[in-house]
Amino acid sequence: MTDATLRALLDERRPTRADARRNFDALVESANLAFAEHGVDASLEDIARRAGVGIGTLYRNFPTRDALVEAVYLDEVAGVASFAEELEDLPPFDALAAWLRRFADYASRKKVLLEGLNRDSELLATCREVMYQSGEPLLRRAQSAGLVRDDIAIDDAVRLVAGVAGVAFPTPGQRERVVDLALDGLRTR
Repeated sequence: MTDATLRALLDERRPTRADARRNFDALVESANLAFAEHGVDASLEDIARRAGVGIGTLYRNFPTRDALVEAVYLDEVAGVASFAEELEDLPPFDALAAWLRRFADYASRKKVLLEGLNRDSELLATCREVMYQSGEPLLRRAQSAGLVRDDIAIDDAVRLVAGVAGVAFPTPGQRERVVDLALDGLRTR
């Protein structure tokens, strides 16, 4: 399974008409911002207003709050997964670190989204699998270059960064410094 699978799941829900598609995308983007600021209980009217559409348009695209939360989650995971492909030209450790930093940014916000999803859902298992499959080649490349410890699996690296990113920090700068400390722990000695 790949990020293309997640994009396909999202595209199944997206309207085919260009204007309706723009509205759908604007709603997902606005919901992402609103959920980050106010949690999954953010006002749907506010989300529609931010997207520049009426509440009827929101409900046509997302008949339930759960459908909107799921679409935002799919979009976020697909974005992190596809980011791995953009890092091919970076040196091995830099590519892995860039992807894990992007993952950390996502992980710092995903707790809010997870509150609105069924944790036993097949969607979450699929998203986890896609995430690991996108980061695994970056980890293997850094390990092959002798830059990352051989006893680290992608699950270890993701959980380490997710654990750090999920903690509340007084400033984004402190979160970045602590993520950097975690990344240093992956290096060979």
